Amino acid sequence: MPRLLRTPAAVLCACAVIMTAAAPATAAPPHDRITNTAAAQPAAPPPLHAAESAAPRVVSGIVRDAGSNVPVAGATVTAGDARVITGADGRFIVPAQTENVTLHVVAAGYFDLDTTVSVASPDGSVVELVIVRERAISEHAEVRSAAPGAAPATRRVDPVEVLRTPGALDNIFRALQTLPGVVATQEALGYMSVRGGSPDQNLTLLDGVEVHDPYRLYGLASAFNPDTIQRFDLATGGFSARYGDRLSSLLTVESRDGAAGRSLGGQAALSITDANVVLEGAIPRIDGGSWLVSARRTYYDVVADLVSDQTFPGFNDLQAKGTWAPRAGRKLTVFGLRSRQGGDFRIDDDDVDVRFQDKTQNTLGWARFETTIGSRVHAMTAVGHSHTRIDTGFDGLFADPARRSNAPGVLPVRQATVRYGYATLVRDLSARQELSWAARAHTLHAGAEVHGLSTTLDFSLLGDRNPNVNGSSLQGGAGLPDELRSEIRSTRGGAWVEDTWALGPTVSLQSGLRIDHVGATRETLVSPRLSAAWSPGTSTRVRAAFGRYTQSPGYEKFGQTDYLLDLTDPARVGLRSQQALVSSASLERDLGTSASVRVEGYYKHFDDLLVGRLESEPVRLARVARYDFPGELQAHVPTDAIITSTPSNDGQGRAYGVDVLVRRTTVSSDTRLRGWASYTWGKAEREAYGLRFPFEYDRRHAVSTVLAYQLSPRWELATTTRVASGFARTEALGLRVAGTVDTTDSDGDGRRDELLPERDADGRLVYMADFGGVANLQRGRLPVFLRVDARLTWRSSSRRWEIYGEVLNVTNRKNAGALAPRLDHDPSSDRPLLTEVREQSLPLLPTLGLRVRF
Repeated sequence: MPRLLRTPAAVLCACAVIMTAAAPATAAPPHDRITNTAAAQPAAPPPLHAAESAAPRVVSGIVRDAGSNVPVAGATVTAGDARVITGADGRFIVPAQTENVTLHVVAAGYFDLDTTVSVASPDGSVVELVIVRERAISEHAEVRSAAPGAAPATRRVDPVEVLRTPGALDNIFRALQTLPGVVATQEALGYMSVRGGSPDQNLTLLDGVEVHDPYRLYGLASAFNPDTIQRFDLATGGFSARYGDRLSSLLTVESRDGAAGRSLGGQAALSITDANVVLEGAIPRIDGGSWLVSARRTYYDVVADLVSDQTFPGFNDLQAKGTWAPRAGRKLTVFGLRSRQGGDFRIDDDDVDVRFQDKTQNTLGWARFETTIGSRVHAMTAVGHSHTRIDTGFDGLFADPARRSNAPGVLPVRQATVRYGYATLVRDLSARQELSWAARAHTLHAGAEVHGLSTTLDFSLLGDRNPNVNGSSLQGGAGLPDELRSEIRSTRGGAWVEDTWALGPTVSLQSGLRIDHVGATRETLVSPRLSAAWSPGTSTRVRAAFGRYTQSPGYEKFGQTDYLLDLTDPARVGLRSQQALVSSASLERDLGTSASVRVEGYYKHFDDLLVGRLESEPVRLARVARYDFPGELQAHVPTDAIITSTPSNDGQGRAYGVDVLVRRTTVSSDTRLRGWASYTWGKAEREAYGLRFPFEYDRRHAVSTVLAYQLSPRWELATTTRVASGFARTEALGLRVAGTVDTTDSDGDGRRDELLPERDADGRLVYMADFGGVANLQRGRLPVFLRVDARLTWRSSSRRWEIYGEVLNVTNRKNAGALAPRLDHDPSSDRPLLTEVREQSLPLLPTLGLRVRF
């Protein structure tokens, strides 16, 4: 890892050190190394030669990252009225209108740099500008708000923070769940709901290419190895017109290049989920080239296979990246990722007999070419191919403690039979073209993208159904079909234009327009976006944004959804894209040099949301007619319409709330405490079936803290604490008599498919929990959630070795991801007693980890 700086943030922002290297009399103009940090810098490299320019005097040079010394592409360099964007190699040329030119450098994620350069020579000057990342204050990284001028609700998480956050398990999605407005849909996994949105409304991009399956081990791990990532940026609202086809959030992941300054380097790590190794270096005998290769693999399955004849769930990833800058302003990058996940094992005990199978394949490849055209235009062209196949299923018997008579004592538990299969195939051939143009006070962005999609869904569900959930729920809802095979081939494309206008030194305005065409639904959609930023003082920033967002229906999003919908031929059945109007406003203020607070309010209105239709009246009547219950038991017949997998755009909704984020960074070796704390108050509602009800991930209050305390130069103690009110849930209204299929025609009416009241061997009625109809959706609440994770880390003095011990759920609290009904004998009644049991809880779990760099 590169050495990180220990200079206070205020000094980083305010100071510039110029180290001048004398040039030979016949060489290029003087070459200066200018940085926005007061820390000592190494001696300047040999002079850079200015590119030819028609201007009599120019300032040319390169912008570099202070930590890694790599060029920074896409930085904006301003000199008077002239404004240029650095190319893929970080180089720029700007005209010098006077002998003393003030350069202003702005790059996303870096502190701004202002410095004055003397251009005494008619040939101009050559400089090296070194800028410091916002998070590069010490060896400790931080969660950091977006750079000035960015849209609201954009938060950066450094990869090292993912590796050091207790409870994250090296998973970016679990680390993001500690930020305001982000909710974990299940305690142990990485699936997220962002500001009242569903998990399928989150877009994930790796170097600008969409990743359709960003998870491993069903969400326990992520597809991204933090050791190969430059940065993670999460936009929870108001993101740019350059991105579309999602309603709620955008996670942009930028992979890092290999170390071009060394022949071979790397690192290795061992965590609870996997072991990984990273190798990198310069491409031999090719100037400007670098390579990086990473391999990850679970190891517990290898050990288990030695003592068992079963194949436990596991995965392996192989990733490679190569870059080549053949000349100034040119850069070619190629990337490849191959991942395989599988498992075939059986659980057989008194309560369950299940065989689980999984075969998941992910292949992703892309190539990108970046070039600088003149001094003002930067262009990027990328083509990519993604192939994702998920094939899972299980077959078995489950104990059903929620169905019994009121016979005394403990009865044999009824076995529920389920046979389930789920397979999706997504092929995506994509291309993307971007152009950036700097013109005085404006920076223009324009571009287009196209996706050729081929998606397939194979689904089967036989046996008993789950009456506790929405009928279209993938948790075995009663409205799911026995079988479904569906295929969609379509093209989806979009084009955009965006202008960032610097109205002055403290105000910027960004306006954008995006146009999408969805082949599957034959729609053309227009999405305007607008955001503004104002800095009334050096320590205060105000931002606001408003925009329209759309999301097309597609099986490529089903890997993150909670429901099954039949999207066969969406245009024929009249399906439309989902829509949302999103607005937000934030105020951020620095508290001295090491802390800041950010408050943000948001409002989202959803329209045309996809929901499962209620079963038609003829279908409902035919289902009810199967119940042959006597008159005194007619009230126990479930007559309410069931939600099915037939889709419609009849859903609406809204979500609004306030986020607060307080952070403290390490600004010197004397600062021992760092971390952040977040609070969210939010409300999310849905409207469908003529009703308004809480969204299933509606969580009114959530508090998270991630704190690290430096016990000594080598020892650090860190904790993650999360406290939150419970999700909305559908709770049981009471009990109803269960029905059983009369295959023997015991009543002699000639029907062998009707449902009779179920009775035990002694003739007592058998009962089950009654969850009512759609009017009861999400009317209850789960209990308060609380979890504390802790980690103790030792690092060698060279920082090459790191060993840690971690405990998840230190208090061993049994949280409730769900409350499952349970029936017990009630001696005071003729019916069983209905109670609820907490499920989907993460137990106390100790782990060890190791990391070494070489």
